[in-house]
Amino acid sequence: MATHVKRAYRYRFYPTDAQAVELSRTFGCVRKVYNMALAARTEAWVTRQERVNYNATSAMLTAWKKTEELAYLNEVSSVPLQQALRHLQTAFTHFFGKRAKYPRFKSRKKSRRSAEYTTSAFRFRDGALTLAKMTEPLAVVWSRPLPEGAKPSTVTVSQDAAGRWFVSLLCGDPGVKPLPENGNAVGIDVGLEHLLTLSTGEKITNPRHERRDRAALAKAQRRLAKKEKGSANRARARLKVAKVHARIADRRRDTLHKLTTRLVRESQTIVIEDLTVRNMVKNRKLARAISDAAWREFRSMLEYKARWYGREVIAVDRWFPSSRLCSACGTLQEAMPLNVRTWTCDCGTTHDRDVNAAHNLLAAGLAVTVCGAGVGPQRSTPDRRSATKQKPSRREP
Repeated sequence: MATHVKRAYRYRFYPTDAQAVELSRTFGCVRKVYNMALAARTEAWVTRQERVNYNATSAMLTAWKKTEELAYLNEVSSVPLQQALRHLQTAFTHFFGKRAKYPRFKSRKKSRRSAEYTTSAFRFRDGALTLAKMTEPLAVVWSRPLPEGAKPSTVTVSQDAAGRWFVSLLCGDPGVKPLPENGNAVGIDVGLEHLLTLSTGEKITNPRHERRDRAALAKAQRRLAKKEKGSANRARARLKVAKVHARIADRRRDTLHKLTTRLVRESQTIVIEDLTVRNMVKNRKLARAISDAAWREFRSMLEYKARWYGREVIAVDRWFPSSRLCSACGTLQEAMPLNVRTWTCDCGTTHDRDVNAAHNLLAAGLAVTVCGAGVGPQRSTPDRRSATKQKPSRREP
């Protein structure tokens, strides 16, 4: 249960030409330092079986700044460079803890352009934010207020592929407290025709954000494909494609935030299915629709908001046959293609496929709270199997 929550408040800002040049230079230096430190750590392990830690890479950075070739690293604030080394150390910690893959090099074209500043590298006074190496504050659009008396601990400046500039302030939010318990429980079945189907019978239509802009996106991508690589025209065409993608992503994120906030406020226990979206998008016929539905992002939002407000999210094993199991009598059907949306059990009960699945997920999730069955998130223990796992029994010949 969360007692003290630190959350990031993200705002858009519009830098001056000088600030944009300074931040772009900082992004490049951060990427350069990260890649050099990663190469040094990899080379030390491959050749000498030696583990290089953060302190060693920090000493390397000091030495790099003294060389003529890398003297330009002194032109930007040293704090984002040190933070890049700390992020690399975190990446290796997750790798050795078998929670992530081996760290990868940052790409100039594909990697996120960002720089993180700690309290010694920025000044926040009277609603004005000034970063190190800058003489005037950033022109931030304060679209929502920070918590009263908030003091940011870190500031992250970033630029997305569409060319928009954002600043994210991390600070404590005393307003995030556990909600009063209400005893409500809901099972949720995700889908494509309906984004969510609740065990209450409510169905939430899939907005299909990508489909709304598919024509505009296709047109922008066709124009991009015809531009000569490396030309200024191609850069402008790429920016137009990125803006369409950004518009789609913004709408999708807004919808998911509203849905997850509503679910957390209304229900004490929320039961979902532990889907492997990464494998599901390998289906070429459904990959675009599954990606647009953003099931993984929905689950992530639901989980962190539940931690904030003292709610419980239970994930039922992905092998649990929620669609084929009759929620009235418990009979398990042999097979059920995706085009079957309603079906009638031998007991005479007619089921809506999605509502029935939501009922079964809720029942399986509530069984966890009673008997402690092995149903739950499997991200940290991928080999664990749920006690609710069932397979259709083979009929005897």
